[in-house]
Amino acid sequence: MDPMRPTTPIYQRIADDLRAQIADGTLPPGSKLPTEAELREKYGTSARSTVRQGLSLLVNEGLIIPRRPKGYFVREMRPKVYRPQQEFRRKPPEVDIYTHLIASEDGREPSQDIEVAIVQPPKAVRDRLGLAEGVTVAARRRTRYLDREPYDLNDSYTTLSLVEGTDWMTPGDVARGTNQVFAELGKELVAALDEIYIRMPTPEEVRRLQLGPGTPVAEHIATTFTEGDEPVQVTINIVPGDRNVIVYERIKNPEDYEARPRFPWGAEK
Repeated sequence: MDPMRPTTPIYQRIADDLRAQIADGTLPPGSKLPTEAELREKYGTSARSTVRQGLSLLVNEGLIIPRRPKGYFVREMRPKVYRPQQEFRRKPPEVDIYTHLIASEDGREPSQDIEVAIVQPPKAVRDRLGLAEGVTVAARRRTRYLDREPYDLNDSYTTLSLVEGTDWMTPGDVARGTNQVFAELGKELVAALDEIYIRMPTPEEVRRLQLGPGTPVAEHIATTFTEGDEPVQVTINIVPGDRNVIVYERIKNPEDYEARPRFPWGAEK
């Protein structure tokens, strides 16, 4: 070994080796990692802090979770398929829209909490709706769950004068869909502009989504328009990277959309 070349710290070697075993399936989802004592013996260190530093790296990467006093376990992940293009898909009448959108998730229980408020909009919303600073808007804030675990946030904003007194302001699911409410108000939504940003979550997003350390999120900002290119609604979706996969399908003939197979190469992971 070149004496001038620095060696990899023990905590980093522990993390690297365990990460590789998780990646190649040697440590499958749900399996228990070696104990701290076993790792100290294997890597020739007497310092508990060294082992815990290596394990903390994997916790922060979202690969393992601590379950004291039992130890550390490989995280089990069942990603939800998030399809932004479902915004304009038809659904059966009087069916909960969220339940309909993830109906393909076999054996999983969807639910959502919905609250409605009158708020000062974030700058991103104000800019996209072309509103002056200080103007209040109506907000529908949704936390969406699968099997009682929060999977994404879906917060929509629109001008208060448009929806005040309508079902859009109902603090619960609107069975026919809020897009239909806009259509009934003479503001049928026919187009959307999607923007996706990858970043770390805000403290509020960590709280609402119960995120572990080091979990990144995708921020999907969808601005929807009428036929006359009038922006009507801005929806900010926060999609945690450890429990979602974002899928876009591009099809030449939109009428063929429903007939296309989902993930023809195999199972959705």
